[in-house]
Amino acid sequence: MEENTEIVESLLENATEYAIKSYELVKLKVIDKTSDGVSSFIPHTVVIIVIGSFLFFVNLGVAFWLGELFGKIFYGFFAVAAIYAVIAFIIHFFMHKWLKRIFYDYIIRQIFK
Repeated sequence: MEENTEIVESLLENATEYAIKSYELVKLKVIDKTSDGVSSFIPHTVVIIVIGSFLFFVNLGVAFWLGELFGKIFYGFFAVAAIYAVIAFIIHFFMHKWLKRIFYDYIIRQIFK
């Protein structure tokens, strides 16, 4: 009987160690995925800011140029806004599912990488 007690105690001890190690492994995996996500987020954010600044100034230049062509500066801004409205319409009605699938697949690949 004493032998059975020792076996049960050993089994409980091993199960406890296994649970602790499993918890630590999960914790390390979460830390790894989080740090990977954050470390890739920062460079992407910097690139997006630089590209956004570039596009902003290009749009200003195009708006002023078109404004000179049309005779009044604000006409150029209306023309650029109209171009963006057409692009938004096309994306929303024709490319929405396609873009959603691309971003969905990218996020899944990053999670399971």
